[in-house]
Amino acid sequence: MFRLNFSRWIARFAPPPVTLRWRERLRSGVGALIGIALTGAVSQHLLGNASTIPWLIAPMGASAVLLFGVPASPLAQPWSIIGGNLVSAVVGVTCALLIADPVLAAAVAVGVAICAMFTLRCVHPPSGAVALTAVLGGPAVRALGYEFVLEPVLLQSFVLLGAALVYHKATGHRYPHAALAAKSTPPAPAASGFSRADLEAALRERNELIDVDTDDLEALLRETEIRAYARTFGMLNCADVMSRNVVSITPATTVGEARALLREHDVKALPVVDAQRHVKGIVTRADLADDGARQHPLRALLRTLGFGPRERAGNDARVSTLMSTHVRTITAATPIVELLALFAGRGHHHVPVVDGERRLTGIITQADLISGLYRQTQPLQKQSA
Repeated sequence: MFRLNFSRWIARFAPPPVTLRWRERLRSGVGALIGIALTGAVSQHLLGNASTIPWLIAPMGASAVLLFGVPASPLAQPWSIIGGNLVSAVVGVTCALLIADPVLAAAVAVGVAICAMFTLRCVHPPSGAVALTAVLGGPAVRALGYEFVLEPVLLQSFVLLGAALVYHKATGHRYPHAALAAKSTPPAPAASGFSRADLEAALRERNELIDVDTDDLEALLRETEIRAYARTFGMLNCADVMSRNVVSITPATTVGEARALLREHDVKALPVVDAQRHVKGIVTRADLADDGARQHPLRALLRTLGFGPRERAGNDARVSTLMSTHVRTITAATPIVELLALFAGRGHHHVPVVDGERRLTGIITQADLISGLYRQTQPLQKQSA
C-alpha cells in the first residue's frame, strides 16, 4: 500500500502534455530572442558603455517567457509587467534602504511586493525577482537608490513590452489578450449549460488565483460544451449539410457583376476561384455594399486621415482588389463538431467546402448548419417520444 501511494505521489510531479504546436513554440522562442536583444541594445545605447546601470537585469528574462511564451496569461498583460515591475522596484529599494540585514530585507521586499501587486491587480511573477534584485543586486544596484526604479527597471520593462506588442502584431497573434476574449465567447448550446454567474461563483469558492483569464476560461468551457453537444449527432459531417450548387466568381469578375449575382441568387458571399476552381478568396455583401454616403465631407476627411471605412470600389473594379484572401476552408468529410466550433466560437458565417485537391465543391452557411441540425433532430425526437 505504501509503495502504491508513493508511486501515485511521484506521478503527480510528471508534467502535463503540451498541446501547443511546434510552430507556435518556435514563434515564442524567436520572439523572446528578439525582445531581449532589443531591450539590451536599447539600454546599452541610452545608458552608454561606461554606465554603472546594468543593461539587462535577470527578471527581464522571466518576463520574456510570459510575454512571448504564454501571452494569453493574465500575468503577462501590459499592466502586469509595467505595474508589477514598478511597484516591486519601489518596494525593493525602500527595503534595501531601511533594513540593514539583507536576508530580512529581501524577505520583506518580496512579501510586500506580492501584497502590493495583488492590491493593484498587476501580479507579475518576475517582479518578485525585481524586488530581490533591488536588495541583493550588489553595490552598483544599491548605489543607484530609487534611480534603479526608472533605470533600468522601468526603461527595460517598456522596451520589452513594446517589442512584444510589435512582434505579436507582426506575427498575427492577439496581444494584449484579454481585450477581445469576451467577444469570442459562444453561447451555451443547451438549457443545461452553465451561466457566467455559475463560473464566477465557482472561481470565488476556490479562493485561489487561476492563471487563466475568466473570459478565456468561459470560452473554452463553451466550446467544450458545443463539442459534447455535437456528438449527439453521430457521424453527421459537412457533406450532409452543405449547399452544393455554389455561385462562384473569378478574380477578374467586376464588382458590378458580383453585386448582380448577390441580388440574383440572394446569397451573402461569393467564393472567388481560379480556372481549376481552387479557392483564392471570398467576397461578402459587406465588401460589395454600395456606399451612398462616401461623398460626405466628414467621411472623406476621416478616410484621408486613415480613420474612416475604406472607399468602396466602383462597378468596373475587379473583385481581386477587395476580396479576402485568408479564407478558412473545410472538406466534405469534416465532422459537424468542428463546424459547430467554427461558427459558434470564431465568428464565421460562410465556409467554402473543398475536395481532396482543394477545388470548390460546396459552401456552408449558418442557415445550412441550422437546417441540417434540425433535420437530424427529427428522428431523435421521434425515438424519444
